[in-house]
Amino acid sequence: MPDGFSLPTRQLLDLAAARCAKNGAKLTELRRDVLGLILESPSPSGAYDLLEKLRGVRGPSAPPTVYRALEFLVEQGFIHRVERLAAFVGCIGDGVHGAEHAHTHAAQFLICKQCKRVTELEDHAISHALADAAARVGFRLERSTIEAEGLCGDCAAAG
Repeated sequence: MPDGFSLPTRQLLDLAAARCAKNGAKLTELRRDVLGLILESPSPSGAYDLLEKLRGVRGPSAPPTVYRALEFLVEQGFIHRVERLAAFVGCIGDGVHGAEHAHTHAAQFLICKQCKRVTELEDHAISHALADAAARVGFRLERSTIEAEGLCGDCAAAG
């Protein structure tokens, strides 16, 4: 299946495999395929959507195999789970996040309620404001994900 991915996706998959090797982990063929499907998708991918796509290429697959692959990819910092949509988006090699803190960076997601497109931000001012607010009430913030819903520019312009 990887041969069916675009060149940019194959390059990101190779980067992910190298990061795994550096961390003593392995990007198996299944994990690579799941990550590739997420990276190629124009919108967030749900677990069952991924399962169907995998079945079309790899044959019968059980939900636990996809969930284990997704769990691994989240742990490695290659994808984020967008809770509002119960779906996943890629987050590697975009030049915004360094490899060392890919899975710990604070993420903010803008979710279009009409087309379901998700845009990831990494606005340090938002992250600092949240950490400062948490500190004022004695809470030590370790990780945060913010999901905001509205209309993307295209949907807003379309009326």
